[in-house]
Amino acid sequence: MLVGFETSDDAAVYRLSPDTAVISTVDFITPPVDDPYWFGQIAAANSLSDVYAMGGRPILALNLVMFPSKALDMGLLKEILRGGNDKVVEAGASMAGGHSVDDNEPKYGLAVTGVVHPDRILMNSGVRPGDSLVLTKPLGTGVLFNANRSGKLPYRELLAILPTVASLNRIALDGTARFDVHAGTDITGFGLLGHSLEMARGSGVCIRLSFPDLPFYPNAQAMYRKGETTGSNAANRQAVEGSWELKTKLDSREEELLFDPQTSGGLLLALPGAQADELVRTLKSAGLEDATRIGEVVPSDRPLVHIV
Repeated sequence: MLVGFETSDDAAVYRLSPDTAVISTVDFITPPVDDPYWFGQIAAANSLSDVYAMGGRPILALNLVMFPSKALDMGLLKEILRGGNDKVVEAGASMAGGHSVDDNEPKYGLAVTGVVHPDRILMNSGVRPGDSLVLTKPLGTGVLFNANRSGKLPYRELLAILPTVASLNRIALDGTARFDVHAGTDITGFGLLGHSLEMARGSGVCIRLSFPDLPFYPNAQAMYRKGETTGSNAANRQAVEGSWELKTKLDSREEELLFDPQTSGGLLLALPGAQADELVRTLKSAGLEDATRIGEVVPSDRPLVHIV
């Protein structure tokens, strides 16, 4: 076992041979949108992301399905599975069955197996002082999905961001090939601050995130200003209590963006500061227009995240 649960990493990694290790991960979500095909794509991309966050390549996926078969049309389930299968095929992996149960609320995801060279594993504990942090997707999906459900955000506004939400993090990982990336994770349910703190704790460093440089999806800040929030913001804030410091002036609504739970979020990558801008240019040229340098790493006597 090369990676277990000790460092709060995104997946388990087991060495099979000197040049091959297996990545194993599982994830499922409730519907972020009503459209079943988009639901399937987003849930699959979200599950596959953990393999990319570990530096690996997915090779095999199994469906995990919870569906109220007596209450909803089975055609909806077919579309969910079609979306998931299309995303697995796009990732170059094979879909090989899975498991389903009858449940009151639809849920869907994947158990994913990937491979990685043991020397190329990305963990969240490899961050070094002098590194910069690059984020590959915008933030704000949590509040946007909730705002659409509550009627504050029209679906046409949400539809505009779904291709980015459902996009694979494979392009981001491929873009790192010629760079000295020291650590990585993906930004998901614990929000940007929670996942950044996992990296800081695993590496024994202080991470400084520049709030003006953070990329947000359109309407995310506006929805918090309108009073929208998510069911995870309060818990995400509580989980990092005492381990982060605000070094700039933000209002309460802006602070909430730091705790917004992401679905199928981007990769957060740590690499030498001198290479960060070139990585951003490389990712942008590959189509990741929102890739952004968002922070830096400094030594610390205790793990912290500073918002500056």
